[in-house]
Amino acid sequence: MFEIIKRWDDAILLFINNHHNSFWDNAMWFASGIQSWFPLYAFIIILLIVKFKKQSWLLIFLIIPLIIMSDQLASGIIKPLLHRLRPSHNRDLDHLLHYVNRYRGGLYSFPSSHATNFFALATYLSLVTLKKIKWMPCLLFPVALFVCYSRVYLGVHYPSDILAGAILGSFLGWLISKLYYWATNPE
Repeated sequence: MFEIIKRWDDAILLFINNHHNSFWDNAMWFASGIQSWFPLYAFIIILLIVKFKKQSWLLIFLIIPLIIMSDQLASGIIKPLLHRLRPSHNRDLDHLLHYVNRYRGGLYSFPSSHATNFFALATYLSLVTLKKIKWMPCLLFPVALFVCYSRVYLGVHYPSDILAGAILGSFLGWLISKLYYWATNPE
């Protein structure tokens, strides 16, 4: 079973990574950059303040422990425990991959921190803003998927790294949304 998953993982990774050109190289490099999304984050914070007014402080504040939790769980605990090498550090694959700006990422890949963080934020904000900003999921989940796709395109994650990160991040986002609702409606 694991051998079949590994073969599919490798095949999908190589298919995505090997369909590259300079336009998509630049787009995927941009998508993977954390600082690339600062304008979106600023827009979201302003939108939350405008829509939720005084209630926005808790909603925004909970993003901090959410991102710390998701990032540290993925990068600080799971990756060092499992030691799954990134495709870019896997001797069986590294010579088959196309690298953008010679970027190979850190040593370990499972789960994807980008996927964990972006899906945690997308899930949390989608759940807590659903009544006032119905289109929030339509904005955040495509961004999260684009970022995740970029990680495979760049050759630094297997699709299963992305899937695991998305599941973990979604769970953490759901968990923090429950905390938000408990704090705002303690009955």
